[in-house]
Amino acid sequence: MAVLTYALALFSGILLALSFPRYGHPAFAWIALIPLLVALAGRAGTYTAFKLGLTTGVTYFVGTIYWTGTVLQGFGGLPVPLAYFAMLLLALYLALFPALTAVIMARLVQSAGVRALLLVPAVWVSTEYLRGYLFGGFPWVPLGNSQVTVLPVAQLASVTGVYGLSALVAFVNGALAWGILSRGRERIAALAAAALVVASAGTWGAMRIADGSLARQGPVIRIGLIQGNIAQEDKWNPSEARRIFTTYIAMTRDAVRRGAEFVIWPESSTPFMFEEDPVGGEMLRSLAREVRVPILFGSDQVERTGDAIRLFNSAFLLTPEGSTAAVYRKIHLVPFGEYIPFKQWLYFVSPLVDRLAEFAPGTSTVRLPVGEHHVTTAICYEVVYPSLIRDAVLDGSNLLTTITNDGWYGHSSAPYQHFEMASMRAIEQGRYLARSANTGISGIVDPYGRVVQQSAIFEQVGLVGEARILTGRTMYASMGDMIVWVSMLLTVIALVALRRRRTIGR
Repeated sequence: MAVLTYALALFSGILLALSFPRYGHPAFAWIALIPLLVALAGRAGTYTAFKLGLTTGVTYFVGTIYWTGTVLQGFGGLPVPLAYFAMLLLALYLALFPALTAVIMARLVQSAGVRALLLVPAVWVSTEYLRGYLFGGFPWVPLGNSQVTVLPVAQLASVTGVYGLSALVAFVNGALAWGILSRGRERIAALAAAALVVASAGTWGAMRIADGSLARQGPVIRIGLIQGNIAQEDKWNPSEARRIFTTYIAMTRDAVRRGAEFVIWPESSTPFMFEEDPVGGEMLRSLAREVRVPILFGSDQVERTGDAIRLFNSAFLLTPEGSTAAVYRKIHLVPFGEYIPFKQWLYFVSPLVDRLAEFAPGTSTVRLPVGEHHVTTAICYEVVYPSLIRDAVLDGSNLLTTITNDGWYGHSSAPYQHFEMASMRAIEQGRYLARSANTGISGIVDPYGRVVQQSAIFEQVGLVGEARILTGRTMYASMGDMIVWVSMLLTVIALVALRRRRTIGR
């Protein structure tokens, strides 16, 4: 029996991993939690429930962030065994949150019966949100993001954000598990509830897409996305600097000839520090004056205060006159990529610690003036934080952009996962989103999550496509993560009620 319960937990982890690209399909998410929930309903104690949840979580995250081992080995200088050990440690940490979900659900089911499975959306969303924010957070592949390409269902994110989609998918899993474990009318009620909720969400979403008003509002702007496809090992090779820079210059000229009114280069696209290299900096300013369009590009920035020096991963916006209109400094840095968390404890990854140039975080979003409009950008990984993009819209952003370098990830699932998480921000905020990636995926996504333009990975291409400048706000932009606070409140109420019931029983 114990073997069967762990097999069920393992199966849930596999289904969760298969809910995301590159190798999965969104349909798996609707049944992914059922095996784990069935196992928990078999009177699992707290310790057993924790181990079952941990089994599911480790499998889930090893299957989705396996590429971190390759990155640490290829670019962090770690030996292969140590690189993949570090990946397993990260997966084990992330698995603590599904494990906490399992513990809470096991206790609720033991107290209230299988009907308590209907509380799984509240518990799952509560722990998933914590995963995205504790210790800086790692909100990669939340359950709701599995549905971003299922456009009628994904429209719910404009009301509740991605965590509302997580709640929807978890509810269906809980209802189906309840149906499996019940008989007669309860089974019918459970299956009917799952069908009704999905049908309602999908019907409303299909009507929202059919209305399509956001794709007709606001002035049109033609955006040029420059995907230079510069190999990671060449980016800071001095002998490659001229080729890299002239490639971007030529591709920019071509994009403007094809009608681009605003050009976006990727993260860290200049083979020099823009403010530290007078020659390269002036050439870039001259390019802006020549093509007469704003250019947004990524470049590192140094700040000197007395003897102190701080390094920032930044985005610069040049005006058509060649002056610097604004600078944005990346706020959410990549752990083990741009800084080392708990560095004093991680002596066993000293090769990575010694090689890493640590960045300082920025402090706030910055409005980038493009003509009369306000644009904001997110650099690389920070686009996976819904609250950061919401803050940008509340600050007046009319168009979302993100610049990234996904060359680190090779041909793994990461570039596909990253693009889909960026796409979710467009639906949440009711904004067009333009993404420029060094090696792909670059593209433009409309406010309904429809991909207007998209490149392949590892191709050199300059995309030119249309977006619109929008000013309205979605319900999610106005209310934020209300679904999270409701979920946490319900979880706390359920646990308090459980505690009181046990106290009275004594």
